[in-house]
Amino acid sequence: MSIVRRNSVFDPFSVDLWTDPFDTFRSIIPAISGNSETAAFTNARVDWKETSEAHVFKADLPGVKKEEVKVEVEDGNVLVISGERTKEKEDKNDKWHRVERSSGKFVRRFRLPENAKVEEVKAGLENGVLTVTVPKAEVKKPEAKAIEISG
Repeated sequence: MSIVRRNSVFDPFSVDLWTDPFDTFRSIIPAISGNSETAAFTNARVDWKETSEAHVFKADLPGVKKEEVKVEVEDGNVLVISGERTKEKEDKNDKWHRVERSSGKFVRRFRLPENAKVEEVKAGLENGVLTVTVPKAEVKKPEAKAIEISG
């Protein structure tokens, strides 16, 4: 692999060229800035797929330890994934050039369908991906009773 050095004034791959147009607003409105504790993982990506046996949730939680994550079922059918990514220790001699990784508390909620077996939920964290499996109850087909037609 070779390193390509760019010397031109216009570099379409320059990080600074593609700055976030909403940075100005984030400094004005703290609720959407990275400084808010609840905004830490508002953009945490979660996939939810349904298979024939279960509902499977996969959440990207890079750098989060198993002890920092909580998976619960509230109100009988609301799956809650929450936790906290701890902030990196700062040394007074450190010189930060850019801080983009967020830290703080996060929470995501999903209303589960009626066929979810909430008492059998399983969760595992591997390589920064949390996988929550919610088994599905078998759908009972209504029994049909044959009625004899007279006449």
